[in-house]
Amino acid sequence: MARKKFLEELEGHDRWLLSYADLVTLLFAFFVMLYALTTSDQAKHVEMAQAISAAFGKPAPVTVPGLEPIITPVLAKAQPMPLAPLEQTHIATLRRERDHLTLMAESIRTVLAPLLAQGQVRVTQTSRGVGVEINASILFAPGDAGLTGESGKSLNALAAVMRDDTHAIQVEGHTDNLPISNHAFASNWELSAVRAAGVVRLLIDQGIAPTRLAALGYGENQPVADNATAAGRLRNRRVQLTILSAAGAAVIESVKDEDR
Repeated sequence: MARKKFLEELEGHDRWLLSYADLVTLLFAFFVMLYALTTSDQAKHVEMAQAISAAFGKPAPVTVPGLEPIITPVLAKAQPMPLAPLEQTHIATLRRERDHLTLMAESIRTVLAPLLAQGQVRVTQTSRGVGVEINASILFAPGDAGLTGESGKSLNALAAVMRDDTHAIQVEGHTDNLPISNHAFASNWELSAVRAAGVVRLLIDQGIAPTRLAALGYGENQPVADNATAAGRLRNRRVQLTILSAAGAAVIESVKDEDR
């Protein structure tokens, strides 16, 4: 019996080593966790210090305990690239073209001021160029393509403004949707085309180069008002002259932001 008790005491003598080993393992894990947290905080300090230095625009060294001093570089502010000489020349050309057309539109408004006041003429400037809409009632008799004596005054004044210019001019004839009621023209197509050609012929007689001119007849197919009313049909019976921009739609669109 005494031998058995002695053996049991001998076997339990080293069990405390297990508890000690567990304690050492836990302490090691605890210190590893503390070290990891300390390293993370230092990285955050570095990041914060770099942000502050950049905000004040000074590449001051950032010092964190346990780490080497860090110098935060300050990036130079990006400067807009200067326009190439070719681009500057192009923009200047577009601006001159736009200004020239604007001046021409103002000159046309001046010489046709009485008709503008009566609503018989409309002058607009768009990306296509300068448009001059003339009501057909002051140019032609109803259903006829012969220019009236009164029409010569307004067209002559218009020709005087355009004579020394070089831009192409497009002349369009338009009608309402009522069928033609005489035997001179088979349809509104013919009537609108002959009216446009008559205006072109007068402009040539006034010294405008034929190479700058084109005549188009659209008939009733491009109305600008409702043909259901008498006022709408009157508006649709018109001749439209367009002084075409040499640079097309780019004239206004490319330079409008440049002038802001």
